[in-house]
Amino acid sequence: MPQGRVKIRVERAARIFLRAGVVAFENLTLDLYDDEIACLVGPSGCGKTTLLRCIDGLLPLSDGQILLEGRPVRRPPEKVAVVFQHFGLFPWRSVYANAAYGLKLSGAPRDRIDARVSAVLKLVGLDGFTQHYPYQLSGGMQQRVGLARALATDPDVLLMDEPFAALDAQTRALMEEELLALWQQLGATVLFVTHDLEEAIALSDRVLLLTAGPRSRLKGDHAVDLPRPRNVVEARFTPGFSEIYERVWSGLREEVLASYARTR
Repeated sequence: MPQGRVKIRVERAARIFLRAGVVAFENLTLDLYDDEIACLVGPSGCGKTTLLRCIDGLLPLSDGQILLEGRPVRRPPEKVAVVFQHFGLFPWRSVYANAAYGLKLSGAPRDRIDARVSAVLKLVGLDGFTQHYPYQLSGGMQQRVGLARALATDPDVLLMDEPFAALDAQTRALMEEELLALWQQLGATVLFVTHDLEEAIALSDRVLLLTAGPRSRLKGDHAVDLPRPRNVVEARFTPGFSEIYERVWSGLREEVLASYARTR
């Protein structure tokens, strides 16, 4: 279990969608630490994406609180960035303009935008594609633009909502490796949502398991004590990986079956 400073604290949090009569999660408490990667897993519909949106200040909690460095989150914090599954790129904007969007929105001066965007596009291997448009890029390259846009704001916290789910297996593995390399170079607290348990273990320091929805809560907090620096492919064959997988899957399987039973 990481012993660093608590970066984000979720305390007795609940989110209720009144019109739909749905309690996404309730009495949810967890901590995220400085410079760690934590992966969030759970059955479909257990509130993983909703929780990310609450941490980013895009949705208000119905009860409890979320603290970023001890301060309540009531609006999107400046040092928190989100990478979505479906890229979220503007098709009429170039790679450069898409990557610069967050900084422009924050009112950053032009020279800072130019310097920062150029640096992050080089970091993700897209410095030769600045004037291309999304339709001219592969899926993996489009996701790199989304990652560059998030990194351009120099975030302390990176929230990632199944960012590689739509990619083919080979591209996905490359993007996982790239994420780890960037994280090791830049540092940040990362909360990564995935349905892929192998991906969760290969990437993370901890795997956080939510119960089946509605009224999800934290069921398990599993340390991933595999050595770093880590190669996401080789990690799957590291001694101890299968034991971690079996431990997390035992709890996850129960929740998947419970979720399935509720929808029958």
